[in-house]
Amino acid sequence: MLLELVHGDPEHAEPVGPVVIHDPEDSPVLPPHALVLGVGVSDPAAISALVAEIGAQDAVALILRSPVPVSPEVRAAADEAGVVLLGLRRGAPWAHLVAMLRSLLAEGEVGVAQSESLLGLPSGDLFAVANAIAALIDAPITIEDLSSRVLAFSGRQEEADPPRVETILGRHVPERYQQVLTERGVFRDLLRTDQPVRIDPMGDGRHGFSLPRLAVAVRAGDEVLGSIWAVTPHGLTEERAEAFRDAAKLVALHLLRLRAGTDVQRRLRIDLLSSALEGGAGAQAAMERLGLAGQPVLLLGATLSQSGEQRPDDPAFLQERQRLSDAFAVYLHAVQPRSTAALVGGIAYGLLPTVAGVDEAEARGQRLAAEFLDRVGDRHRPVVGVGPVARDISELLHARASVDRTLRVLAQTRGERRTAGIDDVYVESLLLELRDLAAMRGDRPTGGIRRLIEYDRKHGSQLVATLTAWLDHYGDVVAAAQASYVHPNTFRYRLRRLAEVGEMDLGDPDERFAAMLQLRLR
Repeated sequence: MLLELVHGDPEHAEPVGPVVIHDPEDSPVLPPHALVLGVGVSDPAAISALVAEIGAQDAVALILRSPVPVSPEVRAAADEAGVVLLGLRRGAPWAHLVAMLRSLLAEGEVGVAQSESLLGLPSGDLFAVANAIAALIDAPITIEDLSSRVLAFSGRQEEADPPRVETILGRHVPERYQQVLTERGVFRDLLRTDQPVRIDPMGDGRHGFSLPRLAVAVRAGDEVLGSIWAVTPHGLTEERAEAFRDAAKLVALHLLRLRAGTDVQRRLRIDLLSSALEGGAGAQAAMERLGLAGQPVLLLGATLSQSGEQRPDDPAFLQERQRLSDAFAVYLHAVQPRSTAALVGGIAYGLLPTVAGVDEAEARGQRLAAEFLDRVGDRHRPVVGVGPVARDISELLHARASVDRTLRVLAQTRGERRTAGIDDVYVESLLLELRDLAAMRGDRPTGGIRRLIEYDRKHGSQLVATLTAWLDHYGDVVAAAQASYVHPNTFRYRLRRLAEVGEMDLGDPDERFAAMLQLRLR
């Protein structure tokens, strides 16, 4: 057994909710009935404080590394908070415990609440489907998606080999095994046929499988949705191999049903998040349905920097943007299960509840943005804007405006900066908005700048570039001349000339500011 009961009565506890790993440096809002993993918490005083903290947020249980020091104070804190204490035996990895708990809890999350059925099985319940297939062919199976992520698995996995057990624990086929399968051409063969593909034992179990497999692709028309994998030490009879092939059709129906449900949930999230971000009469109701009403929230926004040759309606670009949104939603849910994310108007917005102070919450937002960008890479130049903490709907509207303004500046930098808050790009944002206003009015350069532009155009001179360099270098003639690749004396001559042509007094701070602003807006 991995876990032992240390203190409390699990029979009277609430149904277990999501698994959350406690971080002593960051105390996020817990989802209802959370199962908290106190990694590294061993001091009785720290345990008592943590029990009180998570008990106030309706956590069900706290798991600590055995032996758990159960002092009278710890017992009293657990009884008062209504939190069950469990111990994880020595030597058992926390990662394996997390994978197993989430796997077990996932069985109740996939299709169980739906009353519809497909061929006698609950619609979308892939675990029930996996067990049914395993009974038909008398072999333990997994159902996997195109990325070799385990969507469901049957019982009897103890009959399989260590690689299968590792796959179940991690809910994903380890990369070293994927590499072996790729080199053997297994994935290629699966894509080419609707018949079962046999995979003979390969390697020594460390880099391959010690027991043979049978795999079949799951298809919906021409589209491959995933695959089914069976561990078959003694092979399959012809009748069972046929049943295995037919089972792929059943799995396809359930996967399509799950996809339809996912699309509905995605549309619902988009509608609710749109209502919340747009304000108005339905904003508060939307926040309540999202489970985020009455508490401070942090808003983040992610999008792609569009290159000059890309069109905003290009299908490939739209698909990449949706993938970014999906990845953003998955990442935020992993770090804060009560978060919500959706693609609204080309931007993937994410709302996270927070209990930290304003500075701490916004700093955490910057860390989350940087970590997300590190994970997704920079192939499509993604950028993330971090908004200020919002305590009500009016502040949420301000946060959205801040995120939108930040993303616009980041998109202009073409990857030079990938994440920022509005405070980091405030001046650049103002200049972009002034540029918009000038363009809308049809404004053109005036005064001395207009005269310099006309003179340069007529004589092929560099007076505007000279003024720009001088202003950019705070009047340092030597530095400005070096940046312009001319001798300082030549630069001084050009300065005198542009002052004459432009009829400008470069000693007047107001005139310098007006010139700098017009040049920036160009």
